[in-house]
Amino acid sequence: MFKRSLMVVAMAVAVAGPAAWSQDAAAAKQEAPTTSVAPASVEVTPATLDAHVGEKVKFAAVAKDADGKVIDEKPKFWFAAPFDLAGANDAGEVTFHAPGVVTVGTVILGKAGYATVNVGNPKVTSIVVEPPAHAVVVGGAEKLSATARSAGGDSRSDVAIAWTSDKPSVASVDAAGLVTGIAPGKATIKAAADGASGSVAVQVVADSVRKLTVQPATTEARTGDVVHFTATAAGAGGAQGKEPPVRWSISGEGATVYPDGGFVAEKAGTYVVVASSGQHSAAASVVVRPRNVEREMDVVAHVPFPDMQMSEEWIIGHHAYMASIADKLFVYDISDPANPKQLDSLKVDARLINDVSTTPDEKIGVFTREGASNRKNGIVFLDTSDASHLKVLSEYTATVSGGVHSAYVNGHYVYLTDDATGSMRVIDFQDAKHPKEVARWQVENATAVTINTGMGSMTSGRYLHDLQVKDGLAYLAYWRDGLIILDVGNGMAGGSPENPKLVSQYKFNHYELYGDGWLAGTHSVFRYKNYLFVGDEVFPGIFELEDKDRIPVRAICHVMDISDIKHPKEVAQYEVPEGGSHNFWAANDMLYEGYYSGGARVLDISGELRGDLYRQGREIARFWTGDSKGFRPNLPFTWGGQPCSVACDSPLLNGLMYFNDIHSGLWITKLGAPKFEGSTSSPGVRKGEHTVH
Repeated sequence: MFKRSLMVVAMAVAVAGPAAWSQDAAAAKQEAPTTSVAPASVEVTPATLDAHVGEKVKFAAVAKDADGKVIDEKPKFWFAAPFDLAGANDAGEVTFHAPGVVTVGTVILGKAGYATVNVGNPKVTSIVVEPPAHAVVVGGAEKLSATARSAGGDSRSDVAIAWTSDKPSVASVDAAGLVTGIAPGKATIKAAADGASGSVAVQVVADSVRKLTVQPATTEARTGDVVHFTATAAGAGGAQGKEPPVRWSISGEGATVYPDGGFVAEKAGTYVVVASSGQHSAAASVVVRPRNVEREMDVVAHVPFPDMQMSEEWIIGHHAYMASIADKLFVYDISDPANPKQLDSLKVDARLINDVSTTPDEKIGVFTREGASNRKNGIVFLDTSDASHLKVLSEYTATVSGGVHSAYVNGHYVYLTDDATGSMRVIDFQDAKHPKEVARWQVENATAVTINTGMGSMTSGRYLHDLQVKDGLAYLAYWRDGLIILDVGNGMAGGSPENPKLVSQYKFNHYELYGDGWLAGTHSVFRYKNYLFVGDEVFPGIFELEDKDRIPVRAICHVMDISDIKHPKEVAQYEVPEGGSHNFWAANDMLYEGYYSGGARVLDISGELRGDLYRQGREIARFWTGDSKGFRPNLPFTWGGQPCSVACDSPLLNGLMYFNDIHSGLWITKLGAPKFEGSTSSPGVRKGEHTVH
């Protein structure tokens, strides 16, 4: 992320994504006092408040001297943090978008004052009960699940759900939603909470099973492998019947069996899987061994950024394009990966060049701008046909002057994020010297508002962070609005680049995932096979990217099965305890990921994915990208990873992995020896490191 153009704090620096700011920095960047009296305090009223999602509250503030006398000076601007929970305009009116603790503040003559607002969870307006996968057998049981949702579609797991059955003589239900079959027939099971309710019909059938069998009866697997068990039944006379209604369970800790019979283990060991139908049950066994995929990661070369912080990388063929959290773009020759050589650099009017990429033939490049001094941000098109001599072809700022965080090139279109409005824009650059906007699309939600600030108007309550386009589908990381999938030429919803159409949406409850005090949302997306990797980004509600202090981060990478594209389903997660997910790239059955303070990570994503991928031992390699001479010495802040997969036609480059670190620059790496074959070296040992200056 990093800072979205912080229009809510008029003098803050625009850097990398959702708003980040420090109290001291915001105060220090104010205009010089117009009076000789320096405020001793700034009092904001109301100082504390309980509010609700969607509510608007007007705040006021006064500055006082050391004697408590009011100084005749008005606030220059107002702000609210975390920015995704609330937005403030320059008149002090604050709109609350999501639950959590919000800090509302202002600055008068260099002195800051604050208020604290507790924004409560929105009211439950609907309850969705997941229908059972099959009928319930008399004497058997089936656990139902229900999700309470607010009007905005956010889930609420904190509410108590009351379960009832309209025919307890057919099917009873307990306080946990466990339905027990009593007699053949139909019953309606109802879930209610907070004045809302939902129901589902349950069919109860007679127990006709005489014998139950599970296949495979015994098997072996590695941690992380998904084994599919099936149950068959023999009825009266031994005749084989249809696959019976089955409830699955497991003995032993460290593994999970799903309602469809899918089994996956996090720990090596022996497990017994049990299928139950009515009064009958059968068991099978699984012997699980460690996955043992860990390998060393060797450093081929290191390109430091001694004078600035690095942002995005783009690796294509023999070239590495490197952007900065500053005003410069660089390109390196990496045909000899051990000896990268700078070919050219380009200076532009920007505080952040967040994203850079090229067309697959590397003839045209595109990079994004935020924080330009003339407030004309947008994107810049480059002639990259000769990487030694970068040439600006054109700029597009007409509708995106408020800043562009991310852009994705697909054909002769650029799909980009508009910081000011939270919308997606589609720019046609078939004539690269005269690009034009051909489409705009945005998610609609009930609390989004346009607010006026000293840096112009902006949308509060809607923020689009990242996107990818593949096979005519656009995958959008829409922060608190979650994952959005659009048809932009696939045909399933009649969409095109000029007329995007909604296919589906999946929302995450980031407040429940991370709690108070965090700026958190859906940040990045990458499609691979039938999976979509969806990364959160989680920063403290208040932080300053340019401080030398460590910034604590969190974040999960969610794995979505999109085999049914209209109904995405989360099936797995990857969460590194010591870091937070940022950008990633999937190829060769591996996920190459920058995990901020967790460093560079390479994950085995072969086969079917379910459960906790970190605990399953699917990590192939990890590397600590900290550098003693880095911006923050010895602290990694890995932005992302990319394999040599775009126009990579040289045997010398095959197998290389590139990780860019905000603090320490570019690392060119490759996988080394397997750990489990007797190697005593720990992951991340820097064998043969070569640093380029």
